[in-house]
Amino acid sequence: MDKTLVGLVINRFLLVLLVSLLLVVAISELGFRLQVLSGDTDRLPQDVVLVIPEGTAERVAQGEEVPAIPEEMTFVVGDVLVVRNEDSVGHELGPVLVAPGGTASLPMEQAEHFALACSFQPSRYLGLEVREASTLSVRILAIVYAVPPTLVMFFIYSLAIWPLRRDDQAPPANPAQA
Repeated sequence: MDKTLVGLVINRFLLVLLVSLLLVVAISELGFRLQVLSGDTDRLPQDVVLVIPEGTAERVAQGEEVPAIPEEMTFVVGDVLVVRNEDSVGHELGPVLVAPGGTASLPMEQAEHFALACSFQPSRYLGLEVREASTLSVRILAIVYAVPPTLVMFFIYSLAIWPLRRDDQAPPANPAQA
């Protein structure tokens, strides 16, 4: 194989690698920023407190919603949902029973989307979404996985659109010289 052709292939490959890396990083970071805007998953696990206010049982019995309690909550794996019952009646959230004036905890151990039966919502359920945290290592891993296929695709397309030519194969600059 001709050394000039090998040099052209290597130069093209490095250029396409740089373009692929920049494009993948830009798209990955854009996706991450949009994810940050839509939810709180770029943080370490923490305790998330859900307070059941006084009079909740009466409002639910009348079919009214309790404004302080959301219908769905989003967590990061490792979060702990701490339910604090300030109502005069005991309440239930899935497997957790919370006595009046008491607290109970529910750890979020794996990423999933589910609903738990609960007694403090008129709909009788609370939607929970548990996501993986968007850590720096997860973001870097996403880039590492995305660059190789992007590189291969761009490299092949670049060869199809702009075929490699050695200087001695270049078309004449002036068609009258041909």
